[in-house]
Amino acid sequence: MTHIQRRMIARRAVFGLAAGISVALTLSACGGGGGSPLGNATATGSADAGGAVIVGSADFPENATIAEIYAGALTAAGVTATTKLNIGSREIYFPAIKDGSIDIIPDYSGNLLTKVDPTSTATDPDAIVKALQAKLDSGLSVLEASKAEDKDAMVVTKVTAQKYNLKTIEDMAKVCDKLTVGAPPEFAERANGLAGLKTKYNCVPAKFDPLPSGPVTVKALTSDDVQVADIFTTTPDIVDQDLVVLEDPKSNWAAQQVLPLIKTDKVSDTAKTALNKVSGLLTTNDLIDLNRQVSGDQKMDPKDAAAKWLKDKGITK
Repeated sequence: MTHIQRRMIARRAVFGLAAGISVALTLSACGGGGGSPLGNATATGSADAGGAVIVGSADFPENATIAEIYAGALTAAGVTATTKLNIGSREIYFPAIKDGSIDIIPDYSGNLLTKVDPTSTATDPDAIVKALQAKLDSGLSVLEASKAEDKDAMVVTKVTAQKYNLKTIEDMAKVCDKLTVGAPPEFAERANGLAGLKTKYNCVPAKFDPLPSGPVTVKALTSDDVQVADIFTTTPDIVDQDLVVLEDPKSNWAAQQVLPLIKTDKVSDTAKTALNKVSGLLTTNDLIDLNRQVSGDQKMDPKDAAAKWLKDKGITK
């Protein structure tokens, strides 16, 4: 199984509530030591500006790389930063940040809002952040959102885009009955999957082909076994294979901006400034490049890829 496949599986995985509660209790009891997923912390700072912090990550390479970027930026600002990577899904790391096992984690705005307010209908980037600030548990907050997004998208080849003159999902809807859509099996049941395409765009595909995420889906698209595929926007193949991401003018998918989720009283003003600086610089194209370095042929360690990004952006020397 490739790094990209593991990443996609981790992103799609949904843990049961009982399992999430059980692991959360284990994390709390262990305090991040022993055999806990929060163990094996790596210190990256030598100075203390308002208190040492622990930066965690979800269990997929992109998120681990962003966590390393956060830790490196904090270190450059004089904050002692420790990393605890690959904790698991949101069902695991969210209780961990609530109980103080970690202090900071990179998250994705739309999915985080769904976690704290499943009834929210916000899809606009600013509306999502505003709703998060109102709905997050006491003691938690989010800092500035970056321009970087990692979200589902309807993707076609350039040949298909030119054949049907496709730029948006609205364009796709006009020829939907001629197209096969490839996506993970759960796409058939999701509110923003086939149901969302029908409700918001009156798009009912000629066929739905359930496919595993990652390279299998990309191969099916490029070989024209499917004409449209659900692919994450930070997948390097979008750029590397000159694929076309269709615009989503009716916001079937909510904004998914990368932003720091923090334990409010553990993160100093110095740390907040450093993290906001990262958010001001991080772009979707950066995530694509970082994923290519870490999950592609280069097999770069997330910490090394983060260090290169921090240097390229002038945050470190």
